Amino acid sequence: MASTATTIRVHAPDGPLVADQVEVRPPPPGWVSVAVVASGLCRADLGTAAADGVDLPVTPGHEAAGTVVELGEGVDRWRIGDRVAVGWFGGSCGHCRACRSGDVVHCPERRIPGISYPGGWSRRLLVPADALARIPDGLSFVDAAPMGCAGVTAFNAVRGSGVPAGGRIAVFGIGGLGHLALQVAARSGHEVIAIARGPEREQLARELGAEEYLDCAATPPGQALHALGGADAIISTASSTEPLVELLTGLRPRGRLILVGVDAGSLELPVAPMVMHALTVTGHLTGSPADTEQAMAFAVQHGIRPVSQVLPLHQAQVALEALRRGEARFRLVLAATGPDEEASA
Repeated sequence: MASTATTIRVHAPDGPLVADQVEVRPPPPGWVSVAVVASGLCRADLGTAAADGVDLPVTPGHEAAGTVVELGEGVDRWRIGDRVAVGWFGGSCGHCRACRSGDVVHCPERRIPGISYPGGWSRRLLVPADALARIPDGLSFVDAAPMGCAGVTAFNAVRGSGVPAGGRIAVFGIGGLGHLALQVAARSGHEVIAIARGPEREQLARELGAEEYLDCAATPPGQALHALGGADAIISTASSTEPLVELLTGLRPRGRLILVGVDAGSLELPVAPMVMHALTVTGHLTGSPADTEQAMAFAVQHGIRPVSQVLPLHQAQVALEALRRGEARFRLVLAATGPDEEASA
């Protein structure tokens, strides 16, 4: 008799999440089977869970962490029992120009868990071996799951900002991405300014490493930054394009605005100040498994952890609704196993 695993699926566009018992298949060549312990949620999952215009049923989830339990043919890097994570990068072709140059996240055939194949809201996940990142000792599965997407995105945004140690980085939006970018920037030796709406997040922002906090509901953030002497880089994690033009006024000459949170809007930029002050606006997307491993190692070394609310897998619908209503406090993580099982995994 074939074994099955609890899997959260959507069977119709905008339909409810359903806990199905799905047959566990052996991994194909080049893939591995992972026993999922924890799987994160992020705003991109809202679109995945809507299941509109895709093959049904859909299993969402692109932030998963667990242990390798079975190897497909030709997989020689991984061993049964290895602790692994997978994120927004879910595999690539391996032979295109981007892959051959090491820029696998921009492979035109890049796969995404939950979109390209069934995702991590399940007790069992089949994933290409080249998508896996090794979880270091000292990092739990619950903390490792968000590192495959939010964590590595924040880490690479700070690392790629070009700001030397001691420079000033402003983080706009202190949510699921922003609270991690804030920690990474502070632990990287930067002076950090946190920007969010309302005063309620100031205390936590300072605890996570911010030296200054700006309430963008009280004062336009670019104007407030300018009054403080400007920032060398602004990492925008808020999913809104509306404040971005005003934010440019808070950049120092040769400053960089880095976009990691986006919506469906567009950006009309004033050319004159960009030319006169040599400003740069750039986008940033996720990271490779090697980047994720470096982000996790950095997190262990510097005591960085996602602030997460953990719910059991069978409450995926509750978690999704909280995310949809904007009630999630930083990160939401689904625990596919009980705490005793996680501790022993």
